[in-house]
Amino acid sequence: MATFADFISDLNALLDALAIPKVFLIGKDFGARIAYFFALLHPEKVFGIVTLGIPFVPPGPPAFLEHLPEGFYISRWLEPRRAEADFGRLDSKTVVRNIYILFSRSEIPIANENQEIMDMVDSSTPLPSWFTEEDLEAYGSLYAKSGFQTALQVPYRTINEEFNIANLKVEAPALLIMGTKDYVLKFPGMDDYIKNGHAKMFVPKLETTYLPEGSHFVQEQFPHQVNQLILNFLINHG
Repeated sequence: MATFADFISDLNALLDALAIPKVFLIGKDFGARIAYFFALLHPEKVFGIVTLGIPFVPPGPPAFLEHLPEGFYISRWLEPRRAEADFGRLDSKTVVRNIYILFSRSEIPIANENQEIMDMVDSSTPLPSWFTEEDLEAYGSLYAKSGFQTALQVPYRTINEEFNIANLKVEAPALLIMGTKDYVLKFPGMDDYIKNGHAKMFVPKLETTYLPEGSHFVQEQFPHQVNQLILNFLINHG
């Protein structure tokens, strides 16, 4: 089964195959882990890192898992076959629809004891205004072909993966873009970790920018602002 290490290895092989010696990396959500750990393992190949929605988090079991109830979506999706059974009741387009509605909210998705994650979204709830039916059709079609197995395996089933890296300090410049309404900021300790400089213990050259009213999908909600932030970062560190 796939792991974060596999994605990092694939990225390294791709750069070598294309003879690209050094890059900027951009990672959304758990893609941030791939970008950051690639930079730790191959620092000579990284100009800088941009992440959206998640800061650098050390390897191993996330501390916030201990402080959230059983219905927390990550805890549920860690369970073998539970998410598969939940998603399997619906077509791929409906699963994508529910995920965009649920995860664009400012509250952490936590199901009740006898409720599945997909049941947290009412069928009459509209899509976020910035996510179109055309978007939904495209994403639903892609997942209808691929299934959700890899998306569940990495990150959720490999979230405790260890990397055995002695020095967890990322030396490359980094930019973290967060929406102020991103539910991730409500993970226990996360807001403090970002705002009070704890994240800079691992990423000393970290800059953090908050987009007002931004959700967890801030790059789709405010694409022009996010693109400009990224372009400015590339110009400043290129």
